[in-house]
Amino acid sequence: MLGGALLAAPALRNPAVAQGTRLRWAHVYEVNEPYHQEALWAAREIGQRTGGRWNIEVFAASALGNEPQINQGLTLGTVDMIYTGVAFAGASFRPIAVSHAPYALRDYAHFQAYRASDLHRELIAGYDRQTGHNALALTYYGDRMVTANRSIMAPGDMRGLKLRVPQAPSFLMFARAVGANATPIAFAEVYLALQSGTVDAQENPLPTIQAKKFFEVQSHISLTGHITDSLLTIVGSGTWRRLSAQDKDVFAEVLRQAADRCGQAIRQQEQELAAWFRQQGKTVQEPDRAAFRAACVPLHNVDVGWTRAQYDRLQAL
Repeated sequence: MLGGALLAAPALRNPAVAQGTRLRWAHVYEVNEPYHQEALWAAREIGQRTGGRWNIEVFAASALGNEPQINQGLTLGTVDMIYTGVAFAGASFRPIAVSHAPYALRDYAHFQAYRASDLHRELIAGYDRQTGHNALALTYYGDRMVTANRSIMAPGDMRGLKLRVPQAPSFLMFARAVGANATPIAFAEVYLALQSGTVDAQENPLPTIQAKKFFEVQSHISLTGHITDSLLTIVGSGTWRRLSAQDKDVFAEVLRQAADRCGQAIRQQEQELAAWFRQQGKTVQEPDRAAFRAACVPLHNVDVGWTRAQYDRLQAL
């Protein structure tokens, strides 16, 4: 069923080079977001630096499936490359999601320290061994904020709220900590779910809230910053084996450069967007982050896939 869906999906393509072996890069983000724009840049760069041997087509906006489906497609070989959130990569290798626990990362500086750390390199190596794939870059996705049609200033304000969460286990930790009713819904379906009242609220970084137009159907944005999120750029095992040693170096270098460029763009956007949302008539609130953090931290090492030693190393950075 998945393979048929992938074959039928509409393509949002990047003509990186006129010829060369075609590769399919799938993700769930919009064409106007930095993730897609930097993927297009990387596709062009790889094509040029390999003399046109690889023609990477970038499929945006869930054209080839939602997050679980494109991860499965990487294993099946129906896609060659993906962006995926670390929470979704954690379905295959649970320790990689340690940075995704709510408030496990203190701020952007802590994320940058983690990204450059031996701990991160070890977790990436563990993911690669477990899956056979190759995770080559980590891209900053942003601090996740809650939107709703009512004020949210403290954890108690979320009790009983129907909160859309992505289809990955670590998102449930936040919902459980604040007493919300977690409702997994695919990314492409969130706008309609909010508009119809299927869910009351959702959570994403400010650039995503803008790009996906969630603010059109939500009146309040609460700057909870509960998860400092990131994406992995992964090349599937079968595709990686087809690359020469020289081309592997090119892929790795370009994809890391694209991750740096994208992360810088996202960081700049999220620093500017609170004011922009206020200009659109939205109520942007500064909640009690200390209270939210206090609600979440006790769950950080309860029925999770990472070791206490890995968690402690993250906190010590």
